[in-house]
Amino acid sequence: MSAREATPETQRCWWCGDDELYVAYHDREWGFPVADDRRLFEKVCLEGFQAGLSWLTILRKREAFREGFANFEFERVAKFRARDVERLLGNAGIVRHRGKIESTINNAKRAQEMAAEFGSLSAYFWRWEPVPSARQRRITREELAGMPASTESTALSKDLKKRGWSFVGPTTIYAFMQAMGLVNDHIHACSVHADAARARAAFMPPR
Repeated sequence: MSAREATPETQRCWWCGDDELYVAYHDREWGFPVADDRRLFEKVCLEGFQAGLSWLTILRKREAFREGFANFEFERVAKFRARDVERLLGNAGIVRHRGKIESTINNAKRAQEMAAEFGSLSAYFWRWEPVPSARQRRITREELAGMPASTESTALSKDLKKRGWSFVGPTTIYAFMQAMGLVNDHIHACSVHADAARARAAFMPPR
C-alpha cells in the first residue's frame, strides 16, 4: 500500500502532522500486523530509544540505527562487544545513549532465548494480542490520547522484564503493540483505519 495522496477528503490520525516521512509511516506501517522477527526486534528496540524523544526523531534516524545495529538481526547484535558500544557511542546518526545501546545488546540475547523457547519472536509477541471484547468499538482522538498503556501492554512489559529485557515499560510496549498491529489504534475518522482493519482480519498470527 502506498501513502495516500493528501486531498481535502483525506483524514489521518492527528499525530503524524504533515511531515512527509511521518505521513508515509502512518499510512504504510503503523497499525498493520507484522510477523517478521527482525522488524519486531527493531521496533521494540527503537521504542526504547524513543523514551524522552519524539518518534519522528527516531524515524529520521532509523536508517542510521539499522546500519549501526546490523539491521537489527538479533543473532548478530547479541555478539556485539564493548568495542561495538564505543563505536555506536561515536555514531552521530543515532541516539548516543550508553544505557540504551547496552540494553539493545542485552535484549538481543534475550530475543535469542525467546526465539528458541517459542519458535520465533513473533509467536511470543502475538500471544499478547488483546481479545476483541477488550477493545473499544470506536476509537477517538480523545480516547487514544488518554490511553498511554493497556492491561495487555502492562502484562507484556512485566513478562519481558522477568525475562531480562530492559527499556520495556508499559507505555513503550503499548506503542510497540500499536505500531506492529497487535491493536488497530487508527482513530475511526482516519482514512487508514479500514485498511489496517482489513490487514488484521486477513492476518494469521503465528502460534
